[in-house]
Amino acid sequence: MSIQYLPYQQIDKAKWDTCINNAPNGNIYAYSGYLDSMAMNWDALVLNDYEAIMPLTWNKKYGIYYLYQPFLSASLGVFGNGLSAAMVNSFLHAIPEKFRYWDIYLNHSNYFELADFKLYQRSNYILSLNDPYEILFSKFRDNIKRNIKKAAELNCSVQTNISIDDIITLAKEQFKNFTSIKSDDFENFKKLYQQLNLQKKAITYGVYTPDAQLVASSVFFFSHNRAYYILVGNHPNSKVTGASHALIDAFIKDHAGKNIVLDFEGSDIRNIAFFYSSFGATEEKYAGIKLNKLPRLLRLLKS
Repeated sequence: MSIQYLPYQQIDKAKWDTCINNAPNGNIYAYSGYLDSMAMNWDALVLNDYEAIMPLTWNKKYGIYYLYQPFLSASLGVFGNGLSAAMVNSFLHAIPEKFRYWDIYLNHSNYFELADFKLYQRSNYILSLNDPYEILFSKFRDNIKRNIKKAAELNCSVQTNISIDDIITLAKEQFKNFTSIKSDDFENFKKLYQQLNLQKKAITYGVYTPDAQLVASSVFFFSHNRAYYILVGNHPNSKVTGASHALIDAFIKDHAGKNIVLDFEGSDIRNIAFFYSSFGATEEKYAGIKLNKLPRLLRLLKS
């Protein structure tokens, strides 16, 4: 097994994207265009002639290189055919020593017991939309159905292809309450959305009150027969109008009967996980890994 480390400038992006296209575990986050948009920097590990690949998304602080998970990139890791615990273990061994700290998420096909590395479990929720809408709706929990009905009674309306700027405005308000996201991250995401929208791989949904207030919104990306519930922007009023329930219901109704899996992108947070599972979604486990090889003082600070 010959795994080569390639700095960004040496990556053959055509071969890279072909590998992601053909990988059974390929996902939207691993395409070179997505990584170019959302990662501060990225290099690569490549098996033979792009038979399997792993992006290394990195940054540098105080002279120390570290691996991190880019904004709105739920899982990366090793992509390709015939993945095994031994292969994932070998890829992790091939990460250059200069990366002294790792805090990254690997995709669901990388979730193994490894010989030399300890992975921890993360949870995603997914919903197959193959069935007719009536069958999908019948599996919603009663509280979901009540909130969908409430939104209808309040004359909320669902619209598609709404302004990405309006969604980002709401999302920024939400994010500031629990984490700090750079403005550049949102701007980069906006450009990525515009690119994918032109390729018909992205769509926006919004729920409006009768007085034209946007109370729930989301961006969906499409890849590998998945629809990614990628960026959500909800107004506080969405909680009392059932708007977020109505938005997801509208997306499910529009795509029911298609060979698509709705990927909710999480969550390890109990209340959010319950919300997603209430639509009939099931858990999909994936892996996280942290590795701390920092100098002793810094290691204590990051432990």
